[in-house]
Amino acid sequence: MNRHNFSLEPFPAAGPPPSFKITGSIARSADKLAVRYNLRGDLAELIIPAPAHRPARKNGLWEETCFEFFLGVKGDPRYWEFNLSPAGPWNVYGFAGYRQGMAEETAFTSLPLSVRRRPDSLLVAVEPAVGLIVTADRPIEVGIAAVIHLAGGGLTYWALTHPGPQPDFHRRDSFLVEL
Repeated sequence: MNRHNFSLEPFPAAGPPPSFKITGSIARSADKLAVRYNLRGDLAELIIPAPAHRPARKNGLWEETCFEFFLGVKGDPRYWEFNLSPAGPWNVYGFAGYRQGMAEETAFTSLPLSVRRRPDSLLVAVEPAVGLIVTADRPIEVGIAAVIHLAGGGLTYWALTHPGPQPDFHRRDSFLVEL
């Protein structure tokens, strides 16, 4: 099993930095992937959507608090975007290249998403591991990110790195984890 721990950084913005931390882990075993996010801090400072009665595929999750990861096969311009809402909805999109040809990835009809909320932490995980579209012998590059809606207004953008002048999770130079 190939495992990597991570810590996300907020996109630099005017004003004081948020008073919470986002860490986690991502692990690959052959053609399966497990991802865990752990947000620690006062959840009253955030807007977290209410749990859905029946979690299902949903568009536009990045417009509210959402955890994301991006997978690309090394040396291939195609990639996939996984969106995970702490309310339970999810989505997976495939891209032919940088922000090109966005389409829902029909290979996924559900994701094993689990959410645990406490006053000072939020755990969002895809476990047990979800099957990948790529074969086990192909190395993948992963970008890990989150969009956090603040109770005081506005969204903050978190990632392993922010290589551009604007938050942009689709940039391949932000896919820093290789599994």
